[in-house]
Amino acid sequence: MFPRRSADKSGSPGQDPAAALSTGSPGEAGGVQVDANGADRASVTAGKGRPTPKRSEAERRRRQPFAAPADRKAATQQTRNRDKEARAKKYAAMRRGEEWALAVKDRGPVRALARDFVDSRRRLSEFYMYGLGVLVVLLFVPATRLFVDYVVLVIVLIMVGEGLYLGRQVLRLAAQRFPGERTRGVRLYAMLRAMQIRRLRMPAPRVRPGDTF
Repeated sequence: MFPRRSADKSGSPGQDPAAALSTGSPGEAGGVQVDANGADRASVTAGKGRPTPKRSEAERRRRQPFAAPADRKAATQQTRNRDKEARAKKYAAMRRGEEWALAVKDRGPVRALARDFVDSRRRLSEFYMYGLGVLVVLLFVPATRLFVDYVVLVIVLIMVGEGLYLGRQVLRLAAQRFPGERTRGVRLYAMLRAMQIRRLRMPAPRVRPGDTF
């Protein structure tokens, strides 16, 4: 019923695609030459000279931990000794007042001036801790409980008055020697240092009582 299409057309359903591609001579325009072994050559890659490792083996090599030291106990002890030596050096530098080893609250020329000014004299606030220990003992004596409260009140008033006077002197001296420097908190800093026992002050005093600086 239906007319048969011409066999010379390339789009006929019954024609083999490979045969259709092979038509035409190599020299003709549009002609494509297909090698019978072209697909095999395209799928073959150059050899690497060694077998390709498996995926599981490659992952196992990447995840392999570092080798532990031969003597872990000795290595730990060496690390502890090194840290201890570093802490000792920093503590010694802090006792000497070196800037890099000081805490933030102790840094700056104004704070150093306040420390030297407090350490240059003996003050009543320096003996506060000794007096506090005596008062604690007197609290357990029934005969002295009546006047212990008054003694404590007198000591507090003396310390507050001395601290205010000391802070005003430090601020005045800092304004003379370091004009423009920040002096916030220096008054309280000097008061707290004056209340500490001289041997326990940190950084350690650089001047002796009666010395000028």
